Amino acid sequence: MKKLVIRAPLALILVALSVSAANLPTAKPEEVGMSTERLQRIQQMIQRRIAAGEMSGASAIVARKGKIVYQTAAGVMDLETKKPVTPDTMFRVASMTKPVTSVAIMMMIEEGKVRLNDPVSRYIPEFKGMKVAVTTGAPAGGRGGAPAAPAPAAGGRGGAPSFYTMPASREITIKDLLTHVSGLASGTMSNSTVQAIARKQGEKLADYIPRLGSTALEFQPGTRWAYSAQAGHDTLGRIVEIASGMPLDQFFQTRIFDPLGMKDISFWPSEANWPRVASVYNLTNGALAKNNNPNSMSSQVYFMGSGGLISTPSDYIPFGMMLANWGTWNGKTLLGKKTVEMMSSVHVPDSLPGRAAGEGYGLGVRVVEDHARNGTLLSTGTYGWSGVYGTHFFVDPVEGLVGVLMVQTSNQEVNRDFENLVAQAITQ
Repeated sequence: MKKLVIRAPLALILVALSVSAANLPTAKPEEVGMSTERLQRIQQMIQRRIAAGEMSGASAIVARKGKIVYQTAAGVMDLETKKPVTPDTMFRVASMTKPVTSVAIMMMIEEGKVRLNDPVSRYIPEFKGMKVAVTTGAPAGGRGGAPAAPAPAAGGRGGAPSFYTMPASREITIKDLLTHVSGLASGTMSNSTVQAIARKQGEKLADYIPRLGSTALEFQPGTRWAYSAQAGHDTLGRIVEIASGMPLDQFFQTRIFDPLGMKDISFWPSEANWPRVASVYNLTNGALAKNNNPNSMSSQVYFMGSGGLISTPSDYIPFGMMLANWGTWNGKTLLGKKTVEMMSSVHVPDSLPGRAAGEGYGLGVRVVEDHARNGTLLSTGTYGWSGVYGTHFFVDPVEGLVGVLMVQTSNQEVNRDFENLVAQAITQ
């Protein structure tokens, strides 16, 4: 592999307070039972990855017991301009949008406007009577009556196997969408039917989401875990709009971002802020190549509940600190303690097909079900999520620990290394 050397000024390696984190409480690591020396291993790992040509740059922030204890920024935000990453550099967080949408749904549940086990069709009637895709020649299985006639138009489209459809055994629910057990746009067969109702330029959630009710589910609801990368949480975003009477971007801003002091996070940065947004790179055959369509998830019209937010680490970490503090932060209570407990509980165990050993799934977040089986130093009960471009966050409620890492090149090893390097810095 060709090595890429990016020389970042040491002044960019910052601990504790930065300009962007100036409104957050800070502490020396030793004041909250962490080691300054050990936290430096995070920066060392990032520098190694940059030197190896695996990323252009990164920014990270760590909090414990409600205090920021570490912050670092290294590398460049663009390989051509060599503009350095700073704590104020903005990153496309992609699917780290999903936990925000999940919190929005939980807020609606607390207000009695939505129920966790409600069928989606209660809010979007087009979702009633959905069908399940069954591979041609495979046993029908499940319940719900005899299979319908094969659907010739679906067979083989987009590389999907030929299949027919049969009635779903039950309607998909809000909880199914939150936990990724709905089967909605969750595999090759279901995604091939989504292609037929593709979103058009200028459409909003209200225009597009009802059409998803005409697509086929990948499997019978609840029988397995399979990631619904866009459709599931986009549908939840539309339900937030229906329940609250507000467009999703306005709900996020007024009900979550403003109360938590998350000042720069948005679906579409201001003209003044776009120069702060880092470039996205794909690592292919050992080389970094710029992503030519990095804003496919962000929009000024279609607000994806599944992705699209752009943020700095210090703008995102108040969201994690709110969760770590059981729903309250900055003098504002977004969720009750029992609601956060429900959200971060294991609803999908690692025994269900599709989950990794020791890692279950909660309501919009992965949950460490057993840290020994999962091979992580973080506590059992830790939860969070990642973004496809390399961003990652976690909340360890046992240790009162929150970590946010922002990179613009996907690498799951980096995410796991970051978690362990944060955890190993705990001394008491």
